Amino acid sequence: MELTHINEQGRAKMVDVSGKQGTVREAIARGNIYMKKETLEKIKEGTVKKGDVLSVAQVAGIMAAKKTSDIIPMCHPIMLSGCDISFTLNFEENKIEITSTVKCTGQTGVEMEALTAVTAAGLTIYDMCKAIDKEMVISEIMLLKKTGGKTGLFERK
Repeated sequence: MELTHINEQGRAKMVDVSGKQGTVREAIARGNIYMKKETLEKIKEGTVKKGDVLSVAQVAGIMAAKKTSDIIPMCHPIMLSGCDISFTLNFEENKIEITSTVKCTGQTGVEMEALTAVTAAGLTIYDMCKAIDKEMVISEIMLLKKTGGKTGLFERK
C-alpha cells in the first residue's frame, strides 16, 4: 500500500487533491469531558466565574475547525460551509458530551475539522473551569460519521 503523505524522497508532503471531484462533505465527531458533579452544576447554572462556559466553548470549537490546517501539518485549508457544536450535560456520568458537525463542498473531507472542533471545545471547557476542577478528563474523541468523497459513507457502529 502506497503512503499518500510521503514523497519519493521519503519526506512528508501534502496530498494533491486537484484531480478530485468536489462533492458535498460532512463529518460528525464527538468527545466527552468528565468532571465533578459540582463543576457540571456550576456550568448548568451559569455561575462559573469566567463566564458562560458553553457559549465560549462553542465559539472556540468553530474557530478551531476553521483553523485546522494551521495546526495539523498535512491538512488542506478548507472553506467550510457550516460548523455547529452541541453539548449534552449528563449528570449520571458527570460529563458533557460535545458533538460537532462540519460541512463543506470540496475536494477533501472535513473529518479533521470536526475532530479539532470537539477537542478545542473540550479544552476551552477545561480552561474555563480549571480553577474549580483540575481533575477533568477529556476523552473518547472520535469520528461518528462522514459522507462524501470517493470513500462515501462511514458510520461508527
